[in-house]
Amino acid sequence: MKRPSHPGRGQPAGPSQRQLRAGELMRHSLVEILREEDITDPALEGVSVTVTEVRMSPDLRHATVFVEPLGGGHASEVVAGLNRHAKFLRGRLGRSIDMKFTPELKFLHDESFNEAARMSRLFDDPRVRQDLHPDEPSAAWKDED
Repeated sequence: MKRPSHPGRGQPAGPSQRQLRAGELMRHSLVEILREEDITDPALEGVSVTVTEVRMSPDLRHATVFVEPLGGGHASEVVAGLNRHAKFLRGRLGRSIDMKFTPELKFLHDESFNEAARMSRLFDDPRVRQDLHPDEPSAAWKDED
């Protein structure tokens, strides 16, 4: 039975608790599978992969898996290799999780590390630092004296 809709109430702003719990369960299981299984693919050979987040669809039938290869190198090849073996990983995942359906997996490179580094570089810029801490004299002001 469908819940009655309330006027003025939109969709929830983010994922439900159910989606978050299922995503964490999937993330932990995928980490164990990637650690234990030998996947024969040149792009994945000798590469350590960090599973940073798993986002589940509302019906829990699709999972977007965000990954970051150790060192960040060759990310596109690693993601392509994981997507090539998504059905194999889904089969292994079905044995290790207790869910009604094993979701389809789609792997994406996690860009949050690159974005954090970019923001860090921005905050280190003297012009930005001057705006963040207006009371401190900047190097640009000292050079004019």
